Amino acid sequence: MKLDCNLYIDGEFEGTILSKKLVTIGKSGKVKGEIHTDHLVVQGKVEGAVEAERLEIMAAGKVLGSIISSELVIEAQGHFEGESKIKNKEMKNKAVNTALDEKKKEA
Repeated sequence: MKLDCNLYIDGEFEGTILSKKLVTIGKSGKVKGEIHTDHLVVQGKVEGAVEAERLEIMAAGKVLGSIISSELVIEAQGHFEGESKIKNKEMKNKAVNTALDEKKKEA
């Protein structure tokens, strides 16, 4: 799913999300797959790879998998299990271009 607008998920989704805006996973939301976005807020559950400039794991939120981000915020009672790397400018340009190139090949 490629988006140019904000996205709010409060159900189940499996696949890849590419967005240049805010993606919010609501309290009842469950995402399995990859998320590439500018800003991700997790109140529900995410399983998979996340790449974001800013990632916020809220009090009831869970992220299981790998994270690449410039900013990572985990509130009290938030849960993260996996691997986290700090995003730098080189990684940002390479990762976004790689994700977009892969999506073009699939289309």
